Amino acid sequence: MKLHDLSPAPGSTKAKRRVGRGIAGKGGKTAGRGTKGQKARRQIPHQFEGGQLPLLMRVPKLRGFNNPFRVEYTPVNLDALAELGLAEVTLDTFVEHGLAKKKDLIKVLGRGELSKAINVTAHGFSQSAEAAIVAAGGTVTKAPMPFGGGRPAAQGNAHANR
Repeated sequence: MKLHDLSPAPGSTKAKRRVGRGIAGKGGKTAGRGTKGQKARRQIPHQFEGGQLPLLMRVPKLRGFNNPFRVEYTPVNLDALAELGLAEVTLDTFVEHGLAKKKDLIKVLGRGELSKAINVTAHGFSQSAEAAIVAAGGTVTKAPMPFGGGRPAAQGNAHANR
């Protein structure tokens, strides 16, 4: 037996009905589509949304993800605190000396060394910065977040890729 000898069992296959080939056969004239209307005419694309802006055009083109709940900190290193030469550093001190803006969230990072004790108040501390401040004899105070204990309000708008 060869491939060209193979055929389905007699009566198991049936020819497809050819509609829209004139009134002589079944399915002439409207070819089973009823009368008039969008569905009676040419094929409409599967992604067609009735004239509404399609999903593919609504979605942003750029790759990636913008987290609307991201908490952005302004980093301040220990060497910048050492240059100030103050014993007490608060949120207002960072603003006065140009290390941060008024509504910024401040995080102290561990680059640099401290030679004297400093009491620091900020929104966040890296582990190395906290260890260095305590080792120098200072204290670390975490300032409360302006948006409370949960997460901040979402940034962006309805078209941001969330």
